[in-house]
Amino acid sequence: MSTRSQLRFIQRSEPADEQSETDRIAQIYRHSDGYPDSVLRDLVQLKQLLDETRTERGPAYAAAQFLFLDTLSAMTLYVDEGRDRSIHADHPSDLLDPDNMEHLDQPMFLLGHGVENPADGIHGDEEYLYVVELPTRNPFEDPSEWTVKVSGHSAFPRWDGPTEEAFERASWQFHGPLEHAFEKIVAEPA
Repeated sequence: MSTRSQLRFIQRSEPADEQSETDRIAQIYRHSDGYPDSVLRDLVQLKQLLDETRTERGPAYAAAQFLFLDTLSAMTLYVDEGRDRSIHADHPSDLLDPDNMEHLDQPMFLLGHGVENPADGIHGDEEYLYVVELPTRNPFEDPSEWTVKVSGHSAFPRWDGPTEEAFERASWQFHGPLEHAFEKIVAEPA
């Protein structure tokens, strides 16, 4: 079963009333595994990777990197499965050959994501919304803290057709540092 979600990556330094301006927002749709446990784990992994490699470059890059890592993790389902036409880890270029995917009904690593126009809001069938706030910073500075907002389950307007109002009217179950969201929502109690 799919748990659809929308993630917005924004610059935190902008005043809240300007965050709806779409030039500083990168928004993506995730068709599956959009529940907080999965999304927050993936955001923590992304943040750690970007910190270690010093490759954080703002909302658009973070959104693209999130999609790339999510695609890579889904792709592992098709690598070295022992089928006649599985994709072999030592030949990743096999992914570019459609003949190697004939045995797949729907290669999920090619589906399940979308780059959204933030002005369009959401589709209306999402179950969770996320806002990932990145600070404005020089890429050569020390890593900085990300802030996240996690909506309650379906705690925002949902209907057919795009709506900016969903992010404006959402009820947020969490708003704070990414690490605290992970500890509060995901991490097992000691």
